[in-house]
Amino acid sequence: MVFTANPLALSVPEPAFESWLRESGYLEILDQRTSDLHRLSTTTTAEPHNSAADVTTTSIICSGFFVSIFSRIWTLLSLLTFNPFSKLVSDDFSGDTPSWTLAFFGSSNSYSFPSSPSQARLRVHENVKRFARNYAFLFIVFFACSLYQLPLALVGLISCLALWDVFKYCIDRWELNRRLFLRQTLLHISQCATAVILFFSNVQLALLCALGVSYAVLILHASFRKLTPAKQSQRDGNRRIDQR
Repeated sequence: MVFTANPLALSVPEPAFESWLRESGYLEILDQRTSDLHRLSTTTTAEPHNSAADVTTTSIICSGFFVSIFSRIWTLLSLLTFNPFSKLVSDDFSGDTPSWTLAFFGSSNSYSFPSSPSQARLRVHENVKRFARNYAFLFIVFFACSLYQLPLALVGLISCLALWDVFKYCIDRWELNRRLFLRQTLLHISQCATAVILFFSNVQLALLCALGVSYAVLILHASFRKLTPAKQSQRDGNRRIDQR
């Protein structure tokens, strides 16, 4: 959203206006405004202000193209310089899961390249909070796919679960809660056996693959996904349910 100059309007400094948008929760307006200002500045820079030679015009276009490429590369690299979970709290997982079709994926108009590292950071922090349950479900799916590709890891994980079930059964069967020494000894043996099984079955490899793919999907989706009003996303999801 770009505001045109009005001599009768109250002049508000840009930093103060952006700070008010952040504190008031209008992050989607701030995101759209940043994109519009960047597109306006790019258009103004690309247009020549006088009748220059063709060679000069071509050099300006080429230099602008390379500057745009390096700017986008720098924006992508900046995604690795901050913690996307810094503003995530436990309450973000307690709400309803946003709609996958309208809220999470959206349409083709719901995505755009972030114009600056600050806009990418704003999108990532807000989208991670909004779609925390969706990203957690995607991690489970990727981890299940990793176990499917590594059958030995799947067998090792099932063996570890069975081992701890046997440990719990032994405690209840022999009443080891009253014998702390035997309980601690059996606990340490189970922990060592679990570590050995996980190591030789490559469960850690499947976990690392799932974490890597999930993190890449999270960063790319959260940075390219435009911010939309939270109430609008919830309303679209409810409308989708009513149509069904």
